Amino acid sequence: MQALLAKLFDWPPVWTVGGLGLIWVLALVPLPIGFGVYGPGLALACAVLGLWLMAKAALRMRARGTTVIPHRVPQALVTDGVFAISRNPIYLGDALILLAATFWTNSLIGLAVLGAFVWVITDRFIKPEEERLASAFGDQAAEWFTRVRRWI
Repeated sequence: MQALLAKLFDWPPVWTVGGLGLIWVLALVPLPIGFGVYGPGLALACAVLGLWLMAKAALRMRARGTTVIPHRVPQALVTDGVFAISRNPIYLGDALILLAATFWTNSLIGLAVLGAFVWVITDRFIKPEEERLASAFGDQAAEWFTRVRRWI
């Protein structure tokens, strides 16, 4: 049963949606400080940048004939475009969406959700993906790992 639940629900978009829901619930907790009048503008900027990163990364991966689905074996090592800025631009885009929700809800507590999201995604998805890339692409992957940071 646990394996079935993991197969159905242990996907980065599910974690992102869960984080969004948690941020919205936590925004109900009144805090004396927040982002004030800057929140909506920062939210819009983060959301646009996050969606742009995800789209550019997915299109680049598709053009190179490799998968965007976690846990699958990569067919190509993509190191150019947005992958020259971050080794994980799609996950970075997800994090920016959570940051946008934090700004929009004017709740500093959302930053804790964002931190937990980064930890979970790194542990459950990024590290295993990096192992598969290292196994498949050897020195080429190792060079990219040293040249480009995991997040930003």
